[in-house]
Amino acid sequence: MELIQKYFPELTPEQRTRFGQLEPLYREWNEKINVISRLDIENLMERHVLHSLAIAKVLQFQPGSSVLDLGTGGGFPGIPLAILFPETQFVLVDGTGKKIRVVQEVAQALGLDNVTAIHGRAEEIKMNGQFDFVLSRGVASLEKLLGWSQRFLKKKHTHVLPNGILALKGGNLSPEIRELPGKGKEYTEVFPIRNMFREAFFDEKSVVYVQG
Repeated sequence: MELIQKYFPELTPEQRTRFGQLEPLYREWNEKINVISRLDIENLMERHVLHSLAIAKVLQFQPGSSVLDLGTGGGFPGIPLAILFPETQFVLVDGTGKKIRVVQEVAQALGLDNVTAIHGRAEEIKMNGQFDFVLSRGVASLEKLLGWSQRFLKKKHTHVLPNGILALKGGNLSPEIRELPGKGKEYTEVFPIRNMFREAFFDEKSVVYVQG
């Protein structure tokens, strides 16, 4: 919890309580349904929770906005961001049923009424034009994400960045960006996480914005 407060000192008491509950909840559920590796569960707050919150250093979601987390796994980045932005609606989608069960149970235990968890693939989700942003963490290439995501995005923009994708990525992103079609290359921005958080884990990691 100290790690989160170090970078987000303005948390409310309720947010601090919820972030503090994350590690015991995920440890409990990981013993029943293995959704996080043993190494990562030992570093949950850094490698999953703080990593997810890097998106909040790039963009503050507006009250009343809607965000889709594609391939959420055990609930990242969606669950930590839902704690941070309680007035934003988050829809978390994953194709693996046991992972979505963990997301549902964690969200319920935390009392996150701004989280909806859906078991399904991106191609099967029928929520066209309902979201301001689509989030992803290591799910697919930027080209695939853009292809999946464009139909989900609202036409009306209400944030400082136009509606689009915010993806957590690692390594050299130049090849992926070159593969983006048309204007995708022009309207892509890379935000190195090492400029936000000092921990060595983030040295090669970035938040990538692609306008939809």
